[in-house]
This record gives sequence, C-alpha cells and structure tokens, in this order.
Amino acid sequence: MDLHYSDAEQGYRIRIRDLLHRLLGPNWRGFGALAEEERQRFRTSWRVALLEHGLLAPGWPAEYGGGGLSLIEQSIVAEELAEAGAPQFPAPNDANGIVLLGPTLMHYGSAEQKERFLPRTLSGDIKWAQGYSEPEAGSDLFNVRTRAVRQGDSWVINGQKIWQTAGLTANWLFGLFRTDPEAPGGKGISFMLLAMDQPGVTVRGIRNMAGETEFAEVFFTDAIASHAHVVGGVGKGASVALGLLGFERGAGGVAAAAAARIEVERLAELARATGGAKDPALRARIARCRADVHVLHCLALRSLAAGVSGDPPGPESSITKMFTSQYRQRVTELAMDILGPRALAFDGPSAVAALGPQPRGLDPSSATAWIQDALHARPGTVYGGSLQIQRNTIAERVLGLPREPRPATSRNASTRGSIRAV
Repeated sequence: MDLHYSDAEQGYRIRIRDLLHRLLGPNWRGFGALAEEERQRFRTSWRVALLEHGLLAPGWPAEYGGGGLSLIEQSIVAEELAEAGAPQFPAPNDANGIVLLGPTLMHYGSAEQKERFLPRTLSGDIKWAQGYSEPEAGSDLFNVRTRAVRQGDSWVINGQKIWQTAGLTANWLFGLFRTDPEAPGGKGISFMLLAMDQPGVTVRGIRNMAGETEFAEVFFTDAIASHAHVVGGVGKGASVALGLLGFERGAGGVAAAAAARIEVERLAELARATGGAKDPALRARIARCRADVHVLHCLALRSLAAGVSGDPPGPESSITKMFTSQYRQRVTELAMDILGPRALAFDGPSAVAALGPQPRGLDPSSATAWIQDALHARPGTVYGGSLQIQRNTIAERVLGLPREPRPATSRNASTRGSIRAV
C-alpha cells in the first residue's frame, strides 16, 4: 500500500519543524556538535521541553499525559527530530518506558497499574529496563527459566536476566518470569513489574568490545514482586509479550531511514576529506549505501501505511530487520575502508548514539566515532532476532516455503522463533 501525506499532514509537519526551530534556536547545529559536558544538561532541559509540548510520548492518549497524535503524526514528529539532530528520547530509559511498557500497560494493565506507573514514567521518576532475555533464552524467548513463586500477595523471584539496554540506569524492570514450571513453553510465563532498587537484585554492567557498558545483566536472589504488578494475568505473559512487540514496531521507521540518510552524508564528507572520493570503487559503494537507504525509506513507508490501515505487524517485519542489520554492517565497514590506516587508532570525538547512526553535528572525520559504530554494528545480525531466524520467518511465513524441521524432543519446538524480535 502506498502512503501519501495529506495537505493537513504536510501542514502539521511544517508546524513541528517551526516549533523545533524555535525551541532549538538559530545557532543549533545538532546534538552531535555539543561538547560532552553540555550533552547531559541539554538532555535534561530538552526532555522538559518535549514533555511540555506533548512530544515526549506523542502516541500516548492525552489522558495519560501524551500528545494523542495519529500514527502518521507520530512518524512526522520522529522524522523531524531526526532531521533536526535532536534526541527523540533524551533519557537512556525513555524508549523502554514510553515506546514499550506504556502502551502495553494501557492495553493490558489494570487501573491501579496505569495510575501508578504511567505518570511516573513520563515524569522520569521511574526508569525502565526490559527483563526478557536470559543466558539460555534469547531468540527462543519462551524458554525463560527465571522462577517466580507465589507467596501470599507477592512473588519470590530467583534467576538471571541478561542484555538489559540501559539496565545500569533503571530502577524498575518489566519482564517475563516462569510461574508454572510444569506448563510447556509460553503457557507457564507471566509478565511482571518489579523494583530493581531492592535487596535481592544485583545489576552488573556488560563491557562490550567498544569499551562501553551500555548493557547489563541482572541477578535475582529472593527478589520480591507484588501480585498486583502482574500484567495481563498469571500465565498470560506470552500474550502480553507478543502484544508489546507490536508497540515496538511503531512509528519510528521513517525517522530511522532519515537518520541513515544523514549518516551517508557524513560518510561522503569523510570520503571527500580523506581523498577516498577519488576512488571509483569507494564511490560506487557509497552510491549503493544511498540506494539502500532509499530501500529502508520505502520499507518504512510500507510499514507505516499498513499501520494506518489497522493491519497488525506481520512477518514482513523480518525483511526490515534483516535488511537493516546487514546494511549497518556494510555502511560501517565502508567507513573503515575509507579511513584506511586511521581505523587502527581512536582519534576524534566519541560516538553519541550507541546502536545506530550518529546525529547531526558530529565531526564526520572522527575515526573514533566510526570505529565505535563499526563495533556496534557487528552484533546487529544477532540481537533482536538472529539473521537465521529472520530468514526462516521470511521463508516460511512470507514466501510459504516448507517449515524447517524442528526436533520432536524439544519441549519448546512449537514456539521457536515465534517471538524473534526482542
């Protein structure tokens, strides 16, 4: 389905663009241009500004403190923020709370859960981490083993979660826990909320090959979650988790394509600065990146159009996931080749964004930022559903090819790959 912006939607885009210009000021060059000590001050003030104008959670209904915007209007806001080089989610845990948990609570949560958690998520008092993956339950998520045992009005939790994005800055966690060890696969799982700043919860940072500790692992030793904080009902965690995935695939695709286009512009500037633009082979690879970004934009428009039509997220999303992760590796490998010997040493300002293209303003000739981007791109074909799972999904559910044989003895054989994009 094609997406065409109406005159009203184009007018809304102009109003958002003008608003951002007023808020950021005439001398704004992009978040990447700020000195490191300026960034945190800007994040704090920018979060307040977005909240005041209903743009921090533009898709939330107004009754919960959001902007009440349509899906297309949300996409426009995200795209214009990317074009302006301003953070859409200023705080490290904002995306977890605003994009993932907030809509999930609105759909599955009780009145008490909504009243307690939604306002405090927007205010920033509660900072969320996602507790899904475990050492033996990544893409096969319904194999989670972290146990929750009912004791009166509480659940006692023991086990481990891993790969928490922004886990070191979170004070609450939403996650999946096995409440019925006898039930197969997803049937014995519940979705719970629990405080991380309590005895029995230990958080450890995971240092990645870029030298950063963006991820964390969490250990539970008799940690406590209130029964009132089970979302969607005991044993219904699989349904809630799958519903959350639909919110994760929201209105950010067009903005992501815009950010990728800005990155290619930086790449071209790097090539001109290093003399790589004179190399026909490098120019051809840059041209391919430009074409790939156009594909990303088209895929995003198709997904947005489907969402506007009310279609649920389908297996076609695996095409976008696979293409995006492979593209990130191609574009950052090209940057390494353009840098040449400079790719052997960190030189210049560090990257600002951890898992995606850098915002406007960052020095395009910074070897440090490009090296960090290349290192961050390597696991892209694993996290969020491995490349192999995406290919299986495309083959079986999009192209209608025969299913890959599953081991008959696996207790979770019927659920493998069913929750791939986590």
